[in-house]
Parts: sequence; C-alpha cells; structure tokens
Amino acid sequence: MAALLGLALVCPWAVAAWLRPDGRGHGTHQQLGLPPCSFEVLFGQRCPTCGSTTAFAHLIRGHLLAACRANVGGTLLGVLVAVGGPWLLACAARGRWIGLVPTNALVAWLAGLVAAAMLVDWAVRLVAFG
Repeated sequence: MAALLGLALVCPWAVAAWLRPDGRGHGTHQQLGLPPCSFEVLFGQRCPTCGSTTAFAHLIRGHLLAACRANVGGTLLGVLVAVGGPWLLACAARGRWIGLVPTNALVAWLAGLVAAAMLVDWAVRLVAFG
C-alpha cells in the first residue's frame, strides 16, 4: 500500500515538471486539457485551490516565492508531496516505516493544515483583490 501511495504522490511531480507555470498565477492545469476553474467562470473570483497546479510547476523548478504567490496551500501541499512520495517509496522498499509511523491523526492534521492555508490564502486574495 505504501508503494502505491508513494507512486501516486510522485506522479504529480512528474506532471508538474512537464507543465509550464501560467504567468497569471493560475490556470496551469488547462495545459492538461482541463477546463478553466468553474468557480472563477461562475463568480469571477479564484477558488481556494486555484493556483495549486501552478504552485507545483513553480516548486519543481525551485521557485518557492512564485509558488507561494500562486497558492500558499498548494505550495505546502507540494512540499508535503515532494517529501511524502519518496519517503513512502523508501518505506515500501525497506518493508518498514522509516523515521515515524504515520497515524490517522497526523494525516488529518496535515490535511487540515493544507486546507487552512488554502482558505487563508483565498480570504487574503478576496480582501486584497476584491
């Protein structure tokens, strides 16, 4: 199971390496043939996750500040994926957990942290940019 999850976490990095970060700070996912964000189309505002793919594309290139400008929560998620994917693959290869044993509480805490970062980033954008 760790190997499958590790591969699932490494795949977004492979895709991000192939994508060119959109200069607007969001919309990079459209290079995959996906439509524009429905939230943005309907309401004229970026959604809380807008910019996450762009953040990944910047992170893979080492552009941390540009990634944070795209989406702070997406940047945090990208860092967690960059660490978690290889760690899970190494754990699978060794047949045991390395360093720490993940718990449901830890996974929930990390997911909550990413969600909170995305929501705060979104709120700041709404206030700052209307």
